Amino acid sequence: MNKQNNHNKDFPVSWEEIYRNSKALAWRLAKKNDWKGIIAITRGGMVPACVVARELDIKNIETLCISSYDYQNQRSAKIISKAEVSDEGNGWLVIDDLVDTGNTFKEARKLFPKAHYACVYAKPMGADTTDTFITEVSQETWIHFPWEYDFVIQSSEI
Repeated sequence: MNKQNNHNKDFPVSWEEIYRNSKALAWRLAKKNDWKGIIAITRGGMVPACVVARELDIKNIETLCISSYDYQNQRSAKIISKAEVSDEGNGWLVIDDLVDTGNTFKEARKLFPKAHYACVYAKPMGADTTDTFITEVSQETWIHFPWEYDFVIQSSEI
């Protein structure tokens, strides 16, 4: 899936927006207060996972390294390294920034079928692979996260 051909809506997200939406995600997840820990999908899920961990006072954070994007092209998900979590992920949160087609969460569910899957943004093709999300965007939308581009700071802002 090439961004130039299939995504015609650019949606830039600022650091403030990802923080605010990650905090909202934490509030939705706060209903259950006995989480064993968080499994952050690297790299995009690390920022939301840190915010959620802080909000919910979760100290145990693991990572699941899955590669499914090459800059702007999506490919099949490849597991690079996985979290060492027992009991099929029961009681754990798996967090990512975005679910697009759902391939990443589908691969993660093979490893941790009993975990709770959460993300900040969801597209229709992948929405059914997540248990909790904050904002749905169209499939044609390409979200630009702040860690993916450089901000130019004007001297008047310093």
